[in-house]
Amino acid sequence: MEHLVRYTQSELSKVTNHRSGEVKFGEKMQLISEGENVVNFLKNSEAKFVLFGIPEDIGVRANNGRPGTATAWESAIKSIANIQHNRFCKGSNIIVLGTLDTAAFNKEAEGLEFNSTPDRKKFSEIVSKIDKEVSHIISTIVKCGKIPLIIGGGHNNAYGNIKGTALAKGKPINAVNLDAHSDFRIMEGRHSGNGFSYAFEEGFLKKYFIFGLHESYTSKNVLDQLKSMKDKIQYNTYDAIKVRGEKEFRLEMQIAYDFIKSDAYGIEIDMDALPLVPSSAMTPSGFSVEEVRQFIYFFGKHSNAAYLHICEGAPSLDTETNNHMVGKLIGYLLTDFIKAKNSLD
Repeated sequence: MEHLVRYTQSELSKVTNHRSGEVKFGEKMQLISEGENVVNFLKNSEAKFVLFGIPEDIGVRANNGRPGTATAWESAIKSIANIQHNRFCKGSNIIVLGTLDTAAFNKEAEGLEFNSTPDRKKFSEIVSKIDKEVSHIISTIVKCGKIPLIIGGGHNNAYGNIKGTALAKGKPINAVNLDAHSDFRIMEGRHSGNGFSYAFEEGFLKKYFIFGLHESYTSKNVLDQLKSMKDKIQYNTYDAIKVRGEKEFRLEMQIAYDFIKSDAYGIEIDMDALPLVPSSAMTPSGFSVEEVRQFIYFFGKHSNAAYLHICEGAPSLDTETNNHMVGKLIGYLLTDFIKAKNSLD
């Protein structure tokens, strides 16, 4: 794993606020030291979950979105390290793998502009390189029998998550995506708006359910395409559930689960779907934090739930809380998923 930056004990200690009489995740989470073989460690550890960060916003920039998603990992790990280790959720069940080494990719993307056609082509080439590395790391984690917890980057990384999991399992997987957008746009070169369409076209994604699509921000072309593929792709809209009340939230979760449950599936959470959360395409209207937590717990408490990916959060755009709230929210979502998976034991 040459493009992996392992997280160190020194780094973890720096972000863990030690307090007498308390035990934090940062004191219990497992780390893979520089001299240890990653695959051997993952196979031999009793921990079930592997925490992996993707500190990039190149895919977002390639889609004309606001940069900032590269900062999600740093914000999240500070919050995750300070979650209480107790009987409800144990830090010792998590291996902190580290982050994708994005330094070279960021250097390549430096100065590129979306409005330049040659630059957009270069953006897509870089995103494809990131795809390759993400899929390799995720495939390795899943092959070792672990469940990836993936933080940060744009939604372009759904492609690598899906491909990596499919390769590890030797067959296509399904996905459920809580998102204001379909991210199933045309294959015009890789960016954050077409990770699922590329994964589907290349045979890694079998069935796809989009949960909470925003009607006013989905093009007619995309809607027509989704309608023509309804045996493989289904969706509901936020407007139908929360505005017009035509559909009920819990029943819709069950419908989505019934559609994807027959195979391993990934859970994708785009933070653009939550109102006023600093993200690449921040929205004033969306599902509440409690509803998203319920969503993750519902889909997480099934044996076929293969990974959790929380993306598009951009803490650097949060000027009011010193980047703290996005990371804390990610911590809540991760522990909800862990508790759901642990409920199966």
